[in-house]
Amino acid sequence: MKAAYTGWTWIHGDQETAKRQLEQSFKECKFLGYDTVENFAFIRDYYKGDPGELRKLADDCGVELVNLYGHFDLDIEGSLKRAMEQVDFLSEIGGKWYNCQHGGFGEEPFERPTDPKMIDTICEIVNRLGKYASEKGVTVCFHPHYGTCVFSQSDIDYFAAHTEPEYVSFCFDTAHTTLAGMDPAALIRQYGGRIAYMHLKDVDTYALSKAQGREKMASFRALGHGTVDFPAVKAALTEVGFDGVLCVELDRPEVCNFHSAEVSRIYLRDVLGI
Repeated sequence: MKAAYTGWTWIHGDQETAKRQLEQSFKECKFLGYDTVENFAFIRDYYKGDPGELRKLADDCGVELVNLYGHFDLDIEGSLKRAMEQVDFLSEIGGKWYNCQHGGFGEEPFERPTDPKMIDTICEIVNRLGKYASEKGVTVCFHPHYGTCVFSQSDIDYFAAHTEPEYVSFCFDTAHTTLAGMDPAALIRQYGGRIAYMHLKDVDTYALSKAQGREKMASFRALGHGTVDFPAVKAALTEVGFDGVLCVELDRPEVCNFHSAEVSRIYLRDVLGI
């Protein structure tokens, strides 16, 4: 298994500022021992005239940018057009995986009963996108996420039953799984054959117990600073034959991006042997 880190949390500001921040994220991740990185698909907007510039930047910094992460709304054709353009760009820079999710509910309640009609829309998008991406050498990895229509166990089960395994894989996230009341290791064993990529982050379950709505995601922590059983997660991944990328992500760094990435890298090395 290979350790990676996601760099979207470094990026703020206008295009030129964002490009400098992206470079800084590459350099900091490389310094900490992450040779593999991912980012949100919006970085295409900074380089769409010259994808070679981004590929050269990653090469110069000594990292491999393997994954871009996009979001869908419920406009099937609009979402597909945007996602296909992002997949094209990802293929041009040598990326291998495209993470994606429903963009989420814009208002309360953020946790809702399984809505087959809404999930059917997302399934149509990813089934069509997955087939398109496979022709570009890119694997589509769907990411169940808090505040979206694919979050709970029943959502995931419905989504899995209505998508094509040949074209649609999963990226499970240990923190969002925990928020949904699921055991990450059990979910991995259930869908092991469809997992192509993983997101790792920890959860402070005491903070979670006091939070409501979107503030539940403020309970996310660097690895080892919460209660997720990562040795059990690694054991489950090994059991199902996963030998891919374990990408650490932290939406709200506790101190700064570098510190959180460092804490998690030490945990991966010293506790998980990665």
